[in-house]
Parts: sequence; C-alpha cells; structure tokens
Amino acid sequence: MNSFYHLCFVVQDIELATEDLTRTLGVTWSPVRAGTLGDWDYSIVFSVEGPPFFEVIQGPVGSPWDATEGSRFDHIGYWSNDVMADKQRLADRGAQIEFDSCPYGRSFTYHRLDSIGARIELVDLAVQPGFRDTWAQDVAAMPPLDLDELNRLPGEVEPPGHGGGHRFRSGPPGQDPMTSA
Repeated sequence: MNSFYHLCFVVQDIELATEDLTRTLGVTWSPVRAGTLGDWDYSIVFSVEGPPFFEVIQGPVGSPWDATEGSRFDHIGYWSNDVMADKQRLADRGAQIEFDSCPYGRSFTYHRLDSIGARIELVDLAVQPGFRDTWAQDVAAMPPLDLDELNRLPGEVEPPGHGGGHRFRSGPPGQDPMTSA
C-alpha cells in the first residue's frame, strides 16, 4: 500500500477543532497560518507529529473547504510525482476530480470517493521541500503515490465473477481478516 502523508478535517472552528484533538489525542500543532486560493481566504494548520500528519482547514462558503453543513473528515493526502498524469489515472479508476487547483496556479487536486464519503488529495511532490520547511523541518523526504505499484500482492485473489477492481487477501479458513496479517 502506498503511504499517505496526511488526513484532513474541514471545520467550522479551527481553534475548537485543534483544542479537541489536543485534549483527546494529545496532538500538538504548528502555528495556524492564513492562506489564499483564488478569492478564498482560509486558515490551515498541520500537526507537529507525522507523517501521517493531521491537517485542519477552515474555509469560507463556496470554497473547497466549505463547512456550512458541519465539520467533517475531508481527505487523505498523497504526494504525486506527476499531478497531471495521476489526476487522470485516479479519474479513470473511478475517483472523479472534484476540485483542481491548477487553474489557480497551485498543483493539487481533490478526487471524490462517494463510497467512503471523502476525497483523495494529490499534491505535487515539487512543493514538498516548502511543506517540510514550513510544517515539518525534522521530517525526512516522504515518498509519492506510485499508482504502478498497485499490483496484486502475494496471496491476493480476485473474487469469482469480478472483472477487476476489487481485490481480497486470502487466508486460512476461520482467520479474522481484521486482526490477521
């Protein structure tokens, strides 16, 4: 499985959300920063601990981080060697592009997976040094998503009647797949 580098929550109140995560899970935070994308001003923060990091964003109505219907888990973030190619590959695999920042001069995309009620974010690997300088100075370089690596693993089988897409790991009868490697 490819390594993701963050989990993001879109929230109505960034201070309350980070305080709750600190109180309940002991998460520590970098300073909250202001950002702008197009006409949208937003607040963003990453956990000190990671990867994977927690990301919390508070954005305005109509933005990709609109939380008027309530705070939520929003996305899983991956680095990408080639956002242009990988965004099409994810779309071809059923993760449709919901937001593309490229027209705004940035290089990340959000892809909707309705089955999990969340998105996948691809972020250009070229901006990772800036991310590390800003949010994670002591963190080593993080690997990008490798869509070519998503091949069948030893012991995986394709269920009968499936033309692909769903893969299952086989195991001894009676073995609990949730607790067994």
